[in-house]
Amino acid sequence: MSRAESIDAIAEWHRRPVKLDGRATANAMSVDVEDYFQVEAFFDHVPRQDWPQHESRVEHNVDRILALFSDTKATATFFALGWLAERYPQMVRRIVSEGHELACHGYAHFRADQQSRPLFVADVRRAKRVLEDVAGVAVKGYRAASFSITRHNLWALNALEEAGFAYSSSTFPIHHDNYGMPAQPRFAFYPFEGSSFVEIPITTRRLFGQNVPSGGGGYFRLLPYEVFKRNLQAVRRSDNQPCLFYFHPWEIDPNQPRISGVPLRTRVRHYLNLHRTEDRLSRLLRDFRWARIDEIYPLGGAQARE
Repeated sequence: MSRAESIDAIAEWHRRPVKLDGRATANAMSVDVEDYFQVEAFFDHVPRQDWPQHESRVEHNVDRILALFSDTKATATFFALGWLAERYPQMVRRIVSEGHELACHGYAHFRADQQSRPLFVADVRRAKRVLEDVAGVAVKGYRAASFSITRHNLWALNALEEAGFAYSSSTFPIHHDNYGMPAQPRFAFYPFEGSSFVEIPITTRRLFGQNVPSGGGGYFRLLPYEVFKRNLQAVRRSDNQPCLFYFHPWEIDPNQPRISGVPLRTRVRHYLNLHRTEDRLSRLLRDFRWARIDEIYPLGGAQARE
């Protein structure tokens, strides 16, 4: 598939899986660095211009996460917002200084599927520049807000490669009301012929003919821990692939300020089992081996041409 094409033929993607060559002894851990008031579910209630008026808790929560990773000798990839990096540069530098990968989550958590191509390109380039200037390291990875690269805006992968990113982790092969492409590959793949650019989907388990979400987020808070653990074990055993897990700093913060006027469904999704997440995360870090995305997957290599 060439870059000039629309990239509509999702069925072709599985022909170019990423070959790991023994790299998959650990799983990939990732953190989407955003504050509790910046989530997609609250955008109708917390306009971006009001963000500075809200108590920020992201620095404290990231410090707790860094301590958890240090205690378990885990490394991770932190997908950070440019907006936060400008305001909390020391937080970003701590992430890098403790051996973790810094990656991009866009500038201000705009959904990729709600931006035109020019706006998307401007946003990711701005965020990448801010993060690199603050941290003094190259930023190779990107994750779209709310996994908002879908079959309707696959041009975004093309734009990310052109903006200098080596990989994206912006897709989720499930049915969901806000995102998802169930027909896409379940594991890392090269979306373009002759290119080393990689797309790395969030982990799912294949069960009863369906892709079961098994990579974190609200599903990690909803399901009993042992069920989630078995799903990850099944992926390792049956698919012989590393798992990619993600979570947010606000998910370990049950005492975060509540946003008023939020519908019941949104409240349930956001606040469900926050008081249990840190303990579950601690167990997860001890039950499996975890490393940065760029330590698990070959990035920038020649395998895309094989």
